[in-house]
Amino acid sequence: MVEKLIKTFYETFGEGGHVRTYFAPGRVNLIGEHTDYNGGHVFPCALTLGTYGIVRDREDRMLRLYSVNIDSVGVVDVSLDEIVATTEASWTNYPKGVVWAFEKRGFKLTHGLDILIYGDIPNGSGLSSSASLEVLTGVILKDTFGFDVSMVDIALIGQDAENNFNGCNCGIMDQFASAMGKKDNAIFLDTNTLNYTYAPVKLPDAKIVITNSKVKHSLVNSAYNDRRNECETALKELQSVVDIKTLGDLTEEQFEEHKDTIKNEIRQKRAKHAVYENQRAINAVEALKANDIEKFGKLMNASHESLRYDYEVSCEEIDILVDLAQAMPGVIGSRITGGGFGGCTVSIVKNDAVDAFVREIGKAYLEKVGHEAEFYVVDIGDGAGKLD
Repeated sequence: MVEKLIKTFYETFGEGGHVRTYFAPGRVNLIGEHTDYNGGHVFPCALTLGTYGIVRDREDRMLRLYSVNIDSVGVVDVSLDEIVATTEASWTNYPKGVVWAFEKRGFKLTHGLDILIYGDIPNGSGLSSSASLEVLTGVILKDTFGFDVSMVDIALIGQDAENNFNGCNCGIMDQFASAMGKKDNAIFLDTNTLNYTYAPVKLPDAKIVITNSKVKHSLVNSAYNDRRNECETALKELQSVVDIKTLGDLTEEQFEEHKDTIKNEIRQKRAKHAVYENQRAINAVEALKANDIEKFGKLMNASHESLRYDYEVSCEEIDILVDLAQAMPGVIGSRITGGGFGGCTVSIVKNDAVDAFVREIGKAYLEKVGHEAEFYVVDIGDGAGKLD
């Protein structure tokens, strides 16, 4: 793979010079969805799918960016003296945003770069291709220019770029998982404090299977921002009667006691999800530590139910996949993963049921929806870094 990308790099940018190779993974969140901007806990893991970068220094102040995945766009030239977001810039707004966020912190790029990008994360799948690209850019800049930043800093810089350069009001989870992933472990992260621990994911008789619905509804960004605003308003209403900084500070019992302070039924449902999902994430990690995989699966199922009805970020195609999975023998748990409105489900499937899972759900989904799903039996990998 890398040798082929280096060959494509030289074909695109010309021969000569020393090239460097980097990788940043995508992520799947096992449980704890839409809690990361509500001060709650999340439980993601880095994947072995991700984004590769082949990089060479330039002597001028130009970034020349090329994506193998979107080769029709060709090479995009960006001056380091004109880092602004534009519609025409397409995918390059993500690396540009990271440059912008670094420079805002006083880290100045002294020369340009040729950068070739290739990702094997399915586009629009909800496995964090944008966060992967942002973290990849951060690692490239840290290594190239010797910037004194930690991997947690790189995650925060990527989030800043997505929020304030690209206009999507995401939480920290995606960038954190890409930057801080650890092989065969998920990250139990308190998004309010950024305290985290690694929890080994031991599935001796099961596999993690991601199913890509192959749909992505266009309202994902606007609805994501709507959900965040609804939660922020609900939080302010609750703060009039209880001393909390985030929805993640509430127990389920406290929420039930004070929920009528939230004067709108929709906001009340959104806040209920944030509170209950945070508790599900905490309980799921305890179940995993106790090797109670069945309980972990039940919590995954409950998570989807909440995302479907209280947070309303699922869609017909995803619900079909989850309903099919949850009804199938050998499936321990299944839920939507990612921002929603399409993308992927994550399921824990017993080893002897994986082949049937792919075959039978694939067939039923095609009959019901009219197009095929894609299935990935995934491994948990390390976080972002230099490959050579």
